[in-house]
Amino acid sequence: MAENTERRLPGKFAGLIPVLVLLGIMIPNYILDWGQDPHIPVLIACAVAMLVGKFYGYSYKEMLAGGLNAVNQSLEAIIIILCVGMLIGSFTWCGSIPAVVYYGLEIVSPAAFLPLACILCAIVGVALGSAWTVTATLGIAFMSMGATMGLNPGLVAGMVLSGACCGDKFSPLSDSTNLAAGSAQTGLFDHVRAMVTTTFPSLVIAIIIYAVISFTQSGNYDTNLVEGLQSTIMGHYDYMSPVLLIPFILIIVVAVLKVPALAAVVLLSFVGALFAVIFQGAGFSDCITMLHYGYEAETDNELFNALVNRGGMDSMLWTNNLVIVAVGFGGILQTIGAVESLLGALIKKVKTPFQLVAVTMVTGAFCITTMCDQYLGLIIPAAMYKDKYDAMGLSRNMLSRTLEDCGTLWSPLVPWSSCGAYHSGVLGVSTLEYLPFCFMNIINPLFALLTVSYGANIIYADGSRTNIFRKLVKGPVAEAPEDAHEVAMKALAEMRGEQQ
Repeated sequence: MAENTERRLPGKFAGLIPVLVLLGIMIPNYILDWGQDPHIPVLIACAVAMLVGKFYGYSYKEMLAGGLNAVNQSLEAIIIILCVGMLIGSFTWCGSIPAVVYYGLEIVSPAAFLPLACILCAIVGVALGSAWTVTATLGIAFMSMGATMGLNPGLVAGMVLSGACCGDKFSPLSDSTNLAAGSAQTGLFDHVRAMVTTTFPSLVIAIIIYAVISFTQSGNYDTNLVEGLQSTIMGHYDYMSPVLLIPFILIIVVAVLKVPALAAVVLLSFVGALFAVIFQGAGFSDCITMLHYGYEAETDNELFNALVNRGGMDSMLWTNNLVIVAVGFGGILQTIGAVESLLGALIKKVKTPFQLVAVTMVTGAFCITTMCDQYLGLIIPAAMYKDKYDAMGLSRNMLSRTLEDCGTLWSPLVPWSSCGAYHSGVLGVSTLEYLPFCFMNIINPLFALLTVSYGANIIYADGSRTNIFRKLVKGPVAEAPEDAHEVAMKALAEMRGEQQ
């Protein structure tokens, strides 16, 4: 094969080859239950992508630089994942996570468990701006509580993620929320305000579904399991009281103080270690152990063992290994122009807001599924379609809303993505097992598409929007680049002139 000296955009089939290789390995792996981790299949897909890129004139150094640059952009998230392991280890050793389970079982009725827990996850998610931290703290506790109630682990994990992802979407502290607004070049709070029209109704629908399920399955509540777990918690820890809930309160405090995510997780990890010293008699060596390797206990109660035997920086290496390889794969695909080749022509066929929203969502989901990275699922569709939103007289915060309606919520549902691997590992439930119960993640994009299809929830460049009944109502003009806003306003005036 002759070496190409001029770089060219891969053809559609060529751009699809690395994706087909990845899916061709991963889909049978999950359907046929081969039990193989996704790391090596993603690495194989990286090699195939580089071969395709080489054929189309890209050098090895260029493609490697593209992959490494993508990893570099995600480096803070990679370090945060490691530190979340420290947080879980210290919160378990000091007794904070078991305390949530102990006192939660005392006060929460099984008939109201799922909706109340979902609401709490959403509230804490807004305060923290991180679905990952919610999963690693409240999520672990709620998984144990659900087990005592005889609930399907996938159902409980889906509930946790529904609340956590919704809170993450709404939070001004969230990296994905800020990235979506930044990629669409609109104001952060313009973006949050736009999401209320699709995200909030979707959350309400999800909570109602969880309430119905919780009420109908409350008869499975096993008091013997509850009493056994509570008894083991009380007997295992030197000290158990509501005082141990203080580290969870401090999570809200650092969020209110707007402490950066990495600094907050490290600080809270050390607070957990300090509580372990004060209340559980841990020594300096124990603190190092809990932060590095987490907590270990062997009792006759399997529920208790599953609750506390977790955490530590070391426990996050599996997830981080996958994140590094997967994000690198996405960077290589982006470098060789595979996504542009596959999806670039779609925009020429778009004629209506519904088609534009659908194409934006499909592109975001495609990028996350094939590039294994949530951030690329926000950045790439914004870069590809923002001019089209202007040309159709639409507001830039409608673009940012659409990016999150699918991108942020789709990522935890892909087993080989960074988010899917993380949440699955922390909650101890496979991605495909909790996927059918992530009602918020499923309902939100469908609700957004449905309403836009009949002319509702459309936001225009002048700030006006159509409500759920298609009635045009006034609203504030969302921030946008000046030249882009002029283009959008001109297109809107022409559109309304033609309609009159």
